[in-house]
Amino acid sequence: MVEARELHDVDPFATHVDPFTAVESLRAALEKAGIVLPSLAVDAASPTLGLVELGRVRADVAVRLADALRRGGPPS
Repeated sequence: MVEARELHDVDPFATHVDPFTAVESLRAALEKAGIVLPSLAVDAASPTLGLVELGRVRADVAVRLADALRRGGPPS
């Protein structure tokens, strides 16, 4: 299993971030906040771009995600 880094340890502008590591890191952080994105996965259709598929979520989950992001503030 790939060990995921904390979200604040990942440079958001880096193009060398492994998308699988990014997905696991995001999944772990969301889980800690009590949020599940069922469609969270690496986008297999664009392997050279390293895109992460966030998928669709119910409105209540989107509100909980926004609240979690507001509480967390910017990474230090």
